[in-house]
Amino acid sequence: MSGSHYFTGAPEVASERRPITVTLPDLTLELSTDAGVFSRNRLDPGTRILLEHAPPPRVRGPILDVGCGYGPIALTWASRRKRLPVWAVDVNSRALDLVRDNAGSLGLGNVHAALPEEVPAELRFAAIYSNPPIRIGKAALRRLLEQWLGRLTPDGSAFLVVQKHLGSDSLQKWLNEQGWPTTRLTSVNGFRILEARPRPTAGEGPESGRGTTS
Repeated sequence: MSGSHYFTGAPEVASERRPITVTLPDLTLELSTDAGVFSRNRLDPGTRILLEHAPPPRVRGPILDVGCGYGPIALTWASRRKRLPVWAVDVNSRALDLVRDNAGSLGLGNVHAALPEEVPAELRFAAIYSNPPIRIGKAALRRLLEQWLGRLTPDGSAFLVVQKHLGSDSLQKWLNEQGWPTTRLTSVNGFRILEARPRPTAGEGPESGRGTTS
């Protein structure tokens, strides 16, 4: 199936829901997936690495999952942080329906599934967790990251998982060049977890908060 189905508002492929079990060291989630969403048959390896190795939010506040698919990232963090609002954002309406249904079946009332334009403009996020859609192309990916990284709280962090062979190192370099201090937290099985911090505000030194690129 063409990957383009994942990035459309309404996938043309026929719906074919199926159950999937997401087992992590600290919890197990019984979810539904469907045709036309990312990695419908299993938890994507990059997503698993992000959920198992990325740290918890550095500060308290709303959490965002960008490109949420059927919701494994958003639902995991909603389970881990039940008192915090967790926003699951995607352009794929079928994916958002899955997130809503999965949140309902798990009894998670803190999950908000939304199209990008439905997220309140004033809302800022303490943490972003994302397996970003690299295959939408470099220009589109950069626009997406610019949009959402700009909505971090001053002490917030974005945790991104990207395969090395799909450009994690060049993405890290670009983020630093654009003013988002970005470090590599770990590398597991060819996947990098990057932490991007907000751009320094006026009065902060250019190196404030900046990590290494090694």
